[in-house]
Amino acid sequence: MDLKGRVREIDSRVQAACNRSNRKREDVEIIAVTKYVSLKTAKDAVEIGCKHIGENRWPDSEEKVNALSAKAQMHFIGHLQSKKVKHIVGRFPYVHSLDRMSLAEEIEKQAILKDRYMNCLIQVNVSGEESKYGISPDELFKFAENLLQFKHINVIGLMTMAPFEEDPEKTRPVFRELRKLRDYLNEKQIFDHKISHLSMGMSNDFEIAIEEGATFIRLGSKLVGKE
Repeated sequence: MDLKGRVREIDSRVQAACNRSNRKREDVEIIAVTKYVSLKTAKDAVEIGCKHIGENRWPDSEEKVNALSAKAQMHFIGHLQSKKVKHIVGRFPYVHSLDRMSLAEEIEKQAILKDRYMNCLIQVNVSGEESKYGISPDELFKFAENLLQFKHINVIGLMTMAPFEEDPEKTRPVFRELRKLRDYLNEKQIFDHKISHLSMGMSNDFEIAIEEGATFIRLGSKLVGKE
């Protein structure tokens, strides 16, 4: 199946998942993860309607950021080293992997220097896997309170990665828990605004994630391929 066909198929599956969960299609954004494809393929994806592009590493993503930023929203979705923050602020409007105070401090520092405000999602390791980054659910509320001191960081939601499961249904408790954590943050009014985004769901489990409230799903090879 070519790129257009894959995009149509994914969109159809997203719509079906929204229908099953009584959600509006416009409430779910697809992030095309382009780290394994060429610049040409990434450009083609944007031209046929992929308006959100996700990249994991710097400087590997520099060429695509420079070429695509005018036409697509760029999301940094990978683990972010503090020493790389100076390259990310001003190039990526969204960071999905805020998971420690030292990173928040560096984002704030660079945002002040560049007169920017950064949209950030707190990464939560809901599954508790040692191989995954993110703060624990028990740490979330204290961490969120500590972020209030950073005036150039705009927390817009939470992100998580579920374990890979042959049966995607087994990922549902992870996604459901992230939604509960977001709702609890809003209930406690930690921030002076409602946080709405849930970045969760990848190629193997995005439909389950949508049914549990995902607003950003991150799709790589299943959407854009591997070339």
